[in-house]
Amino acid sequence: MTNHSRKPAYIYTFTCTPDERSLSKMEMRSFFGFETSGDILKSDIAIEPSRSPFIKGRVDIMFEGESISEIVEQVKDIHLPDSTFKVLFVKINDLNKEEKIDYDGQREIEREIGWHIQGNADVRNPDQVFGIVTLGGRWYFGKYVKPEAVWLKHMKKPREYSTALSTRVARAIANIAVPHPDGVKAIDPCCGIGTVLVEALSMGINIDGRDINPLVTDGSRENIAYFGLEGDVTTGPISEVTSKYDVAIIDMPYNLYTHATPEDQLSILKHARGFADKVVVVTIDTMDHMIEEAGFEIADRCVARKGIFSREIVVCV
Repeated sequence: MTNHSRKPAYIYTFTCTPDERSLSKMEMRSFFGFETSGDILKSDIAIEPSRSPFIKGRVDIMFEGESISEIVEQVKDIHLPDSTFKVLFVKINDLNKEEKIDYDGQREIEREIGWHIQGNADVRNPDQVFGIVTLGGRWYFGKYVKPEAVWLKHMKKPREYSTALSTRVARAIANIAVPHPDGVKAIDPCCGIGTVLVEALSMGINIDGRDINPLVTDGSRENIAYFGLEGDVTTGPISEVTSKYDVAIIDMPYNLYTHATPEDQLSILKHARGFADKVVVVTIDTMDHMIEEAGFEIADRCVARKGIFSREIVVCV
């Protein structure tokens, strides 16, 4: 029979390229504490879909049942005298062949449910969108929240580096470091031109930036201001960081201007151990031995690929 959730629950759908799958799964683990093999997940943790470059949408569950007819019975209670609505069949790509519902079947389900909602349907420009989705043999219905691709807007920065992280990868890394920002203080002590800072600040993460190179800290400040964000960026070596932080994001310097030697890298990690409880390291070289030598344990890891180029993202505690 129908099971009304006592506490809020959500269904998320995801999409990513094969190169991004490892990164997407690590972001999923950071947000929700587990990952799924497919592109759909149910959780009672509320994550704003626009935070992730991989979340395709979220259904805020109102009703659930074992069949569409059970959902239909429940939606009869929805009264929308002053707003228009649309019902959207949320497509997921991991259904078995036998379970797959074709285009006509999806539209039929949308119409069947929409017919029983008391209000005016508007498929083109509705005030409200409801989602219907199936997972684990059950049907779920609720408000549908679509993400805004904020990171796309951040691709056009006034200052750029060819070796900087992409905005999608930077955004996912910020989420991996700080999945739940309330009360968390973060730092990017090798911030370069601020790709991670812009993504983190745009999501309300409390993060400071720092870099030893005054040219890039100027660029970082310019990029942050360009998007109407506010963040503190200082110039100086990591050895002079005196504040305590919950987490540090360290994209190991390896570009034309600041190619860190192994000694530099170890030094960066040792200093970070002194001021941060957790460190997310981004590196093109495997540096497990250095991470351990600096006094960290590796808690999680993934690989972000772009063609033949790959970066390791390592969560250290």
